[in-house]
Amino acid sequence: MAESSSLPATVDSHLENGPKSGIRFAPLENNPEVMTSLVQKLGLSSSLAFHDVYSLDDPSLLAFVPRPVYALLLVFPVSKTYEAARTAEDSSLPDYSGSGADEEVLWFRQTIGNACGMMGLLHSTCNGGAKALIAPGSPLATLITEAILLSPEPRARLLENTSAIASAHASAAAEGDTAALSATASVDLHFVAFVKSAHQNLWELDGRRKGPLNRGALGESDDALSEKALGLGVRAFLKREEAAGGGDLRFSLLALAPSLE
Repeated sequence: MAESSSLPATVDSHLENGPKSGIRFAPLENNPEVMTSLVQKLGLSSSLAFHDVYSLDDPSLLAFVPRPVYALLLVFPVSKTYEAARTAEDSSLPDYSGSGADEEVLWFRQTIGNACGMMGLLHSTCNGGAKALIAPGSPLATLITEAILLSPEPRARLLENTSAIASAHASAAAEGDTAALSATASVDLHFVAFVKSAHQNLWELDGRRKGPLNRGALGESDDALSEKALGLGVRAFLKREEAAGGGDLRFSLLALAPSLE
């Protein structure tokens, strides 16, 4: 696993699944402190935080990650290999049209440029076990209440017009260890969230796809960083890239898990 936590991560030129809104955000830095500060300002409990995952195989490094892990945020370069695989898989899938309380996961289509970091944060915190740790009446809680009733297109419009999200994002984009980028910047890295749902499934959540992707069933004792979850999600992704000779392996990983403070 490449250590690249200071890299900004965004893709703004591949929003073909759904209309572009014309709205653009400044790219977020892939930094656990920045991400944690942002989601806590939006209403996530301070009992959860994002942590760097420095290895998928070294037990001594994995031991530094608090458990359980509710979600993983994978940051990766948008290579030709990835685009080909994404296009091939999506070609056989219908456009997602889910809404309502029966949805297993809350998925947002990305129509805002440079917002894949925020999309990853929303997908990580508004689903699975983390959802229960959102403060009532907070911006995240309000967004969930309103979004769950909507189909993907109106849901995307809701997100475009939620000023609390835009304001918090702008503040976070100015933080971090690297120079802040403007909203017009174009960066070739992208966020994808892997979340364990309340129904014990691992979901891949990416606003650029046709919808949420169920990657398989997990056991009750599995969290998002368990061996089974990694095999269904992050490891499968990395193995595909490596086998295809993608070459550019600037991958990094964040885990949403209990805070150390």
